[in-house]
Amino acid sequence: MKKKLILVSALALFISCKDNKQAISTDEASVATEEVKESIVPFQDEMMENAVIYEANIRQYSPEGSFEAFTKDIPKLKEMGVKILWVMPIYPISQVKKKSANGKFAEDIEDPNEREKILGSYYAISDYTAVNPEFGTKEDFRKLVKTAHENDIYVILDWVPNHTGWDHVWIEQHPDYYTQNENGEIIDPINPETGESWGWDDVADLNYDNPEMRKEMIADMIYWIKEENIDGFRCDVANNVPTNFWEQAIPQLRAEKNVFMLAEAWQPELMENNLFNMVYGWDLHHEMNKIAQGKLTAEAWEEKMKEVQEKYKKEHLLMNFTSNHDENSWNGTVSERLKGGVETFAALSFMAPGMPLIYSGQEYDMDKRLRFFEKDTIYKETNKMFSVYKKLGQLKNNSKALSTGEQPASYEVVENSSPKKVISFKRTKGKETIIYIANVTENEVEVELNLEGDFKDYMENNKTLTIKNNKKIKMLPWEYHILK
Repeated sequence: MKKKLILVSALALFISCKDNKQAISTDEASVATEEVKESIVPFQDEMMENAVIYEANIRQYSPEGSFEAFTKDIPKLKEMGVKILWVMPIYPISQVKKKSANGKFAEDIEDPNEREKILGSYYAISDYTAVNPEFGTKEDFRKLVKTAHENDIYVILDWVPNHTGWDHVWIEQHPDYYTQNENGEIIDPINPETGESWGWDDVADLNYDNPEMRKEMIADMIYWIKEENIDGFRCDVANNVPTNFWEQAIPQLRAEKNVFMLAEAWQPELMENNLFNMVYGWDLHHEMNKIAQGKLTAEAWEEKMKEVQEKYKKEHLLMNFTSNHDENSWNGTVSERLKGGVETFAALSFMAPGMPLIYSGQEYDMDKRLRFFEKDTIYKETNKMFSVYKKLGQLKNNSKALSTGEQPASYEVVENSSPKKVISFKRTKGKETIIYIANVTENEVEVELNLEGDFKDYMENNKTLTIKNNKKIKMLPWEYHILK
């Protein structure tokens, strides 16, 4: 719903003044005639129940690596059922200690041609309220947000609260904003469990004992909400930041706007007391990888689901994913990790309780590890998975049986005769039920299911599949069914 709030306000002002024949001031007239900002319906928690989230890697999405190039494809995201767009960090990158893939800093590379290729990590930020000129201008970013909103998609920014780059203005002006060693030297982030460096030596660790730093951090976050109309944040290593900071910050953010908050973390307590809306489903992600690689059997899925259901409350929301920027660059492509089950586990991420994530390039069958510190490109030569994600997204958006949130759909195991090879469960809400059955091995299997009846196979154009008790069905390697 688009609201022309400014124009209506100006008209109301004119009517209220007409009795005393006061003229509208020049400033008021300019407000009435300026271009009206397009708006999206304010975000509400129930909108998460059937949403899909997309992670945008602006640098690698296109040969141009620009906001403008990405913005052109936003309507395609809507086709895949995307409701939330997570944009990887868009801020200027520190030029000091700019890291390369081999761990060297750019300034230590002698060859000027090789040094020029090093763009650095998105997560080494030199200014929280500016945009990286590599991607375009702030006006280009505004067009991206406006286009997303016109397509009923909310935009959340990747926020990096744990550390900054080494040439952030705070380094010189406020060294007390940073963690320092016994010699008064600013240090890179430390693993609290070991007391050793994480190895993130291209960034400087922020000191959350400093209340002034906290105030400035919150002010910078509010800037993007008030001035740039974004709808929330994905917070990098959120569990490395004190929870009491989030208890301080998030209410202030929501006083401006009801924002969506995603934590790169897994702790249930981060979703308590109206803090984060969603955390990472790391447990289920790792289980999918291990099952696909034959390190675990299909039984491990249900065992992990029981653990997850005990660990989190029914209203807690987990992000389900088969890839993201870290997994792709450091742990392997989906085909490396999931073997022949790329589509099978993509479907599982949509059918399981939670919100499914699509990472840039997955819709174009991307089968390479994107370079992290240099320019790379996602090629769009094939797009088999686009049609898969489109069908899955439409089902997720429109099926009560796949709902999450305060009143989630139920999750129930469907017993089968090959529990080490086949995952089978059903989701139900009201009168609607959806069943997922998958052979998660590279071998053909015959399986008997505790089901009876004629079902519509959603991914096969609603072709009828008849299942009878005491009668096995044959499933090819990695074959799956979504039955309605």
